[in-house]
Amino acid sequence: MNAPWRPNAPWRASVLGSQLAELLRRPGRLVTTGLSVLVAAFVVFATVMAQQITVNTTLDRFRGTPEAVSLVATAGDAGLSGDTLRRIRALPCVAEAVGRVNSGALIAGPSERWLDLYSDPGTGPLSQVRLVEGTYPHRAGEIAVNRRAAEELELAPGTRTTLLVPDRGNPEKTVKVTLTVTGVVKSAATAEQQAGGYATEARIEPLADLPGYQQVDIRAGDGVPQGELSRQVRDVLDETSSHASLSSGSAVRAREAREAVGGDLQEVFRLISVFLAVAVGAAALVATSTFRIVFTQRLRQLALLRAIGAPQRRLVTALAVEGALVGAVAGSFGVLLALGAGHLAPMLATSAGQELSAPGFPVAYAVLVVAGTVLVTVGAVLAPALSAARVSPLHALRTADTGTSGSRVQAARLVTGVVLATAAAGLAVMLLRQGDNDGDRDLGMMVVVASAGLAFLALIALGPLLVRPVLAVAGWPLRRLGTTGRLAVSGVGGTPRRAAAVSVVVALGAALVSGALVCLACLTGYMERSDAVAAPADFRIAAGGKGFDSTVVRQFAASPQLTHVTTYRTHQVKFTDREFEVSDLAPNALPTGKLIDTATGSLADLGPGHAVVASDLAAELDLTTGDTLTLPSRRGRVELTVAATLPGPGPLLADVLVAPADLDRLGVSAHASGILADAATEGLAARGRAQRALESTIRAHVPDPDEATVTVLAEARDSSQDTVRTMGTTALGLVALTVIVAVVGVTATTSLTAIERTREFGLLRALGLGGGALRRTITLEAGLYGVLGGTLGLTLGVPYAWLLVRTAVTTAPLRLPTAHLLLVFAGLAALTALAGLLPARRAVRSTPMTALGGTE
Repeated sequence: MNAPWRPNAPWRASVLGSQLAELLRRPGRLVTTGLSVLVAAFVVFATVMAQQITVNTTLDRFRGTPEAVSLVATAGDAGLSGDTLRRIRALPCVAEAVGRVNSGALIAGPSERWLDLYSDPGTGPLSQVRLVEGTYPHRAGEIAVNRRAAEELELAPGTRTTLLVPDRGNPEKTVKVTLTVTGVVKSAATAEQQAGGYATEARIEPLADLPGYQQVDIRAGDGVPQGELSRQVRDVLDETSSHASLSSGSAVRAREAREAVGGDLQEVFRLISVFLAVAVGAAALVATSTFRIVFTQRLRQLALLRAIGAPQRRLVTALAVEGALVGAVAGSFGVLLALGAGHLAPMLATSAGQELSAPGFPVAYAVLVVAGTVLVTVGAVLAPALSAARVSPLHALRTADTGTSGSRVQAARLVTGVVLATAAAGLAVMLLRQGDNDGDRDLGMMVVVASAGLAFLALIALGPLLVRPVLAVAGWPLRRLGTTGRLAVSGVGGTPRRAAAVSVVVALGAALVSGALVCLACLTGYMERSDAVAAPADFRIAAGGKGFDSTVVRQFAASPQLTHVTTYRTHQVKFTDREFEVSDLAPNALPTGKLIDTATGSLADLGPGHAVVASDLAAELDLTTGDTLTLPSRRGRVELTVAATLPGPGPLLADVLVAPADLDRLGVSAHASGILADAATEGLAARGRAQRALESTIRAHVPDPDEATVTVLAEARDSSQDTVRTMGTTALGLVALTVIVAVVGVTATTSLTAIERTREFGLLRALGLGGGALRRTITLEAGLYGVLGGTLGLTLGVPYAWLLVRTAVTTAPLRLPTAHLLLVFAGLAALTALAGLLPARRAVRSTPMTALGGTE
């Protein structure tokens, strides 16, 4: 290494060897440098393992066509007749054939409840159910139910239920068929999402409104070749059904397996892949920052290599190989940790009473993740390597300096940042000017994402210029803490490029989390307002043609299982060649009424002589608050003043809301058209008791119980709430990956900074700064990265989240979850401060004399 440079000297090996020796001499620096990359590799491969577990568990739980089925015959909508089934069974090569029916029927009674109907032999290799309780039905008038039907409909063995099935003589009518429940079964073919009933095909087929059997499953006799079986069955189908098709059981099972792990499941993993890409990008930013710090600490060593003749390109190559080594080690450890966690998950699930399938050993994915980690790390190291390799040989005569301390931004970077910011603002202004016009929602959302991406790239470019202005405001409370606070603020502000590099990653996590929270709050408000219109109460009891008189209404109101019992009347009026529904349902009569908003005017002004008009009718008649609405009636025309217009339909999809006195003026009967009611208490059990109370009241007090129907509106509300809740949990869980990478980045940066500033800390100790004060200073510096990133992230995340919601759902209200946003800001500051504890402990270990004795 001390010999002068010669053209044929093996400089590549010498330079590379010196860098690798330096890396291996300080293994702690290797770990710190690759920590963020290790986390990213772990997250990516853990997602691969989660996908393997999900797919394997889904396939293990899903049992569609039984393994014993050799052939499956289908005939589309035409169905296969009973004669076809009998002739297939009579073939000498067929051991067993089962006709499949998948239908359903309404359960007789006030409530509109549905029971899916399936045909199944109940026993044998072609059965798709397993008996849990009781016996399987084999006689007419018997049926078995799945566990969901047993719980929801209270159908235990021995109970009876009545179905409304199509009348074969008159398809327009239904007949009542009473069935006795003989047993409870568990289906192996479906996830039992709905209440279902099972019996043999001979018992289910008469109950179904279908022309024959949808398919026939065929099992071959022992030793019968597949080709011979197919030939004989095909001959029968050609004679009896011209539209029948024949498929092998293995082909059908393969298709069912693809469908089981497709659809929504694939969409979920596509969504996860997007957030994984963001997390990997954050890890690359962190790696770039940490490598820049590491190479800055070794500027004197690199300058000495340049002084004795090392070419710049070979220095870059050596530093890139060093980055590749870090990526390979970090990626391998991350994959191994994820592999262990993936195989540990089924064991933990079993101890918790859950069943998860083992993920296996996806070697190809592991190799791809490690290779991808190496590529990401090499890409992250190139810019710092090129910068470090340009060091002047004269730098060897100086002390180590911080290459990231300058606040000056190069002209090219400044221009790039301004151009990116201008482009982002231009796209946002274009969307705002578009207003509430429908347009292409998907294109609009893509424009929002593009604008947000450009804004984030502008933040990366202009970050060093933004650090000190933001720090001047955000650091003011810390300066009030005394010496430690002032030192922390000056420590971060003294290296704005480094502070910007780290804070940008934190800002990415803060922007994603805050954006997800704002979107979730806005969508929750939108769903609440939609539910207040479509499902204003737990139950809706429709009266039929005659309506409910006041005596019946009092019976409903007297039930202890019900609350908020509210009557309403409706009337159909026709004008402009269309029929519109007028209702006297008062929005403030129910707890959900406060969630209904207006486009113009106020619901409080609704009273005699006034009306509230839904959006469609208001647009068609060009009505707004203060205009006159004229309704035709048999008694003459009724003129009403528009008190308010709605952004959508009215409660229960009414077009016009009026006071009861105005409905009387239209000549509407005093009997209620329907009743809305809530369960007395929260919970599914209370709702079940309330529904049974409604049905009992109808049977006891309504003159014609068959005309009254009970609709459980709360089910639709629960479904929408579950959807929003699941979306929110999934989104927050995914964006948390970026926060984890950001916190790891703060840990790595603070650790490397503590090494770089050993002399500075030693001087502070020599001047009398205690170990506790130094520890607080470094911890506060780390926390400041969270404050800076949180401030920048919220500044980006909240406006773009509102713009995204406004583009996707124009009628969604703007809701700012202030408490949650403040919690995110404080949480980021706390997490990043905690990330500085370990480097702070390391910084205070050495004595002042030891610290002053070296440069590192």
